[in-house]
Amino acid sequence: MTHPITLYGEPVLEKPAEIIANFNTPELDALVDDMFESMYAAKGVGLAAPQIGISKRIAVIDLSVAEDPSQKIVLINPEIIVKEDFQTGEEGCLSLPGFREQVMRPKKVVVRAQNVKGEPFETTGEDLLARAFCHEIDHLNGRLYILHVSALKRDLIRRKVRKLVKAGEWG
Repeated sequence: MTHPITLYGEPVLEKPAEIIANFNTPELDALVDDMFESMYAAKGVGLAAPQIGISKRIAVIDLSVAEDPSQKIVLINPEIIVKEDFQTGEEGCLSLPGFREQVMRPKKVVVRAQNVKGEPFETTGEDLLARAFCHEIDHLNGRLYILHVSALKRDLIRRKVRKLVKAGEWG
């Protein structure tokens, strides 16, 4: 089932998501399927559960955008345990459509997470995958990418969003 993307301004996007304790359930499997479906429908490469209004520590990533099923990644209760070097690149967010900014992120990260069965694993991401890991884990911690840009740029984005809300063009 495709869920609508929760847009910037909704409280669920700005609070830490709840840890997942129940694994290997039909509900969790359905949530993962729904998240991939919702992400693909929105033409994204990553999606965190808060972005569909669900405060759970789960994110899905697919840099191939549904072209290569082997690239599908599910991260449950993830945490970044290693960061190396830095890269600056353009970043956007499904919850902030129409906005893109230059953001500095680690060039390489190691993430510890659990799969849908609750089994722990570690995975390494470099370049775009490292950026996606950081971006989605930020969502699970109640942080949006605009917190990584200057206060001036962040304020401009917030003002533009307020104007869109006022004009009835946001959401």
